[in-house]
Amino acid sequence: MQCTRFSMGIAFLVALALTQGLTVQAQQNPQAQPGTQQSQAFEKQVTKTLTINYLLYLPKEYGKEADKKWPVMVFLHGSGERGSDLEKLKTHGPPKLIAAGREFPFLVVSPQAPAGKGWDVETLNGMLDEVMAKYSVDPNRVYLTGLSMGGGGTWQWATANPERFAAIAPICGFGSPFSTRRLKNVPAWVFHGEKDPTVPVNESHLMVDAMKAAGGDVKLTLYPEAGHDSWTETYNNPELYTWFLSHTRNGATDTKK
Repeated sequence: MQCTRFSMGIAFLVALALTQGLTVQAQQNPQAQPGTQQSQAFEKQVTKTLTINYLLYLPKEYGKEADKKWPVMVFLHGSGERGSDLEKLKTHGPPKLIAAGREFPFLVVSPQAPAGKGWDVETLNGMLDEVMAKYSVDPNRVYLTGLSMGGGGTWQWATANPERFAAIAPICGFGSPFSTRRLKNVPAWVFHGEKDPTVPVNESHLMVDAMKAAGGDVKLTLYPEAGHDSWTETYNNPELYTWFLSHTRNGATDTKK
């Protein structure tokens, strides 16, 4: 009998708590009345899992100096390399050069977008956060580049989070010219083939012109005879990497190079 009364008491308390909770919620969100405007509140807990695969290159000298902070270059591929096979990333750009034996003076992070998907800035930020937490990275020397879809992704990510990057290099990319006003403190070197049939060269002109109008530091290199492939010559040019390394975020100089 006592157990029964105890159970009934618990049930009563639970019911009372639920009733009070519903009453509080009802007070927060009173029934809207026609012809009136009332304040309401919405609250919902959402759990989201961010997933992306990527190739990571570490320089041969990495780890030999315990206190050395290394620069990072993030490379975003084009639409043809999407999927779940990281070997596809070695078709173009820095991953291709690394696979062929090219050495770089910084970490190279090459994520892979899922099949049929574009670049998700939230996921890219999470990936970069993980790399920077696990490895000895200089947060003032993070560089971003990409080709075609990845060129568009470079503009997209950089304008969404300009505080993350010391310099960017979009190749045959595209974006929202209005958003470039956020890149006033992020130098950009833009590349495009003048005969590009896939992403018209005007896409880069629009971004560059808008960035200049906003007072940004930007330069444009055009290849008069190049079609869509304006990346091979760009990534084969050591001047690009020298240019990257000449920049630090917001001109920071307190870096052990």
